[in-house]
Amino acid sequence: MDPQLVEVTQIFGRFKAAMLRNDFGTCANLLSQLKVLLTKFPSLPPSFQQSANAVEELQIARDIYEHAVVLSVKTEDQDAFERDFFQLKPFYTDTCGLIPPSPQEYPILGLNLLRLLAQNRIAEFHTELELLSPTALENPCIKHAVELEQSFMEGAYNRVLSARKSVPHESYVYFMDLLAKTVRDEIAGCSEKAYDSLSVADAKKILMYTSDQELQDYISEEHPEWEIKNGFLFFQKAKELQPHKEIPSLQLINQTLSYARELERIV
Repeated sequence: MDPQLVEVTQIFGRFKAAMLRNDFGTCANLLSQLKVLLTKFPSLPPSFQQSANAVEELQIARDIYEHAVVLSVKTEDQDAFERDFFQLKPFYTDTCGLIPPSPQEYPILGLNLLRLLAQNRIAEFHTELELLSPTALENPCIKHAVELEQSFMEGAYNRVLSARKSVPHESYVYFMDLLAKTVRDEIAGCSEKAYDSLSVADAKKILMYTSDQELQDYISEEHPEWEIKNGFLFFQKAKELQPHKEIPSLQLINQTLSYARELERIV
């Protein structure tokens, strides 16, 4: 076997062992070494040069990037997830026929869709979805993300939050928790615009919390401008802090009259 391939295999073995121990510091150091070594493999994207070790190089590189994506979830590093996913993606789209499909492909593609949904990047969600094959769309991991997006767009937030109990893969829990926060932020934004105040009981129901303490923790972390007093949650202070935009009525009238004169001249 090629000496470089042997070295990568050995370091990758240590990386996987560290992952099992949840030794994420060691994982990060070993992953940096692996990424440097992978740059010396000529068969990897985008060059795809033919070599005697092309299949082995492509397979181990894909495996490394898949583990890198999982590591980014375990360490809750969304920026690392995005970088590693886009390094991994060409192995899913451009190596068909060169190496066998990966059993981790659909779980990771679904995980990326869930990430985009949790970050409220709906346009990118649909862009990624349109690139998937009909076979991929039937996979439970992909369908889970699609159904969540539909519930999110319909405003069926209770379905979104309850879906955490039936995730198709354990790695989905992190982004499901982020999605729950996104959902509550959407509800919170609508609530403070629609109401001056709510009873604490109604606020818990709307924000889907089961205890006063959960509601209080959310307010302390996300909306310190809200105020709880005498069993009610008041939004008025938040509204007072928001800048008021004045409509330039005189300017609009002048523009409208100008347009009218131009139209009359054209006719």
